[in-house]
Amino acid sequence: MGDRVVRIATRASTLARRQTSLVATALAESEPSLHIEIVPVTTSGDRSQASNQPGEGWGTGVFVKELEAALLRGEADLAVHSLKDVPPIVSAELPVVAVPPREDPRDVLVTADGRSLDALPFGARVGTTSARRSAFLRAVRPDLEFESIRGNVETRLRKLADGDYDAIVLAWAGLTRLELTARYEVLDPELLPPAPGQGALAIQARADDRDMQELVSALHDPATGAAVRAERRLMAELEGGCRLPVGALGTPRADGRLDLFGAVSEPDGRRALRDRLEGALANPEQLADALAQRLRSLGAAQLLAGVPT
Repeated sequence: MGDRVVRIATRASTLARRQTSLVATALAESEPSLHIEIVPVTTSGDRSQASNQPGEGWGTGVFVKELEAALLRGEADLAVHSLKDVPPIVSAELPVVAVPPREDPRDVLVTADGRSLDALPFGARVGTTSARRSAFLRAVRPDLEFESIRGNVETRLRKLADGDYDAIVLAWAGLTRLELTARYEVLDPELLPPAPGQGALAIQARADDRDMQELVSALHDPATGAAVRAERRLMAELEGGCRLPVGALGTPRADGRLDLFGAVSEPDGRRALRDRLEGALANPEQLADALAQRLRSLGAAQLLAGVPT
């Protein structure tokens, strides 16, 4: 591709820039002659967090739409997202063309002194804006007080240090990528199922830009791609989203199989359903459809609606 310039759109947050930097480095290693430019974009989701207004979170596109618009206007050639921010159904004009190897998808409970979930005092204040996190944690600690928290990872850690909260819940992947020091407990995904796609990145390009798709294909990890396709399909089939407590985790196996775990909860955490299936890594959507059907047969829709079964 000679001295081709590749422009990568990213959110302006520190974590988003770090994630985009990882993609840029990998691209440069695969094609040393490239000249890579980073195009920061402030999204509506970032503005919502900055103004302390309620954010929408997973899968609604508030952290994605402006980056997609930059692609469509020709201001960028690629966009890098946290995959959990990308709606389960994307525009045919802007496919996700690569999913690099995933960071650890689990959540962590962060405290000032490193205490565990079990060791939090009665009525402790836990900072999270996630319906998923609060619902599943309420199931094991119904005494906890869950309070909204806004801002990027560094801001949330500072609020914890200032005593605004007794604990906060973060994605382990974000702490790892930012190389931040914190005292935390890694939460078992059976207890707190991750958001679909958590820990994974999505690289988006224009559907008609075949050269760019070929370029980033070297960054794609097929096993990670299959796992997150299953998770996102399960979420879509259950019609879950940021305001509903749904979690999913696909685990690829060396034998070419995929283990898919899914869970749904009532918003107040009183009742939850968990189930898992395994199937061919080559058919992640088929596996997700089967698991969604099983969860629905167990009453998933009623739980998500908060309606007694």
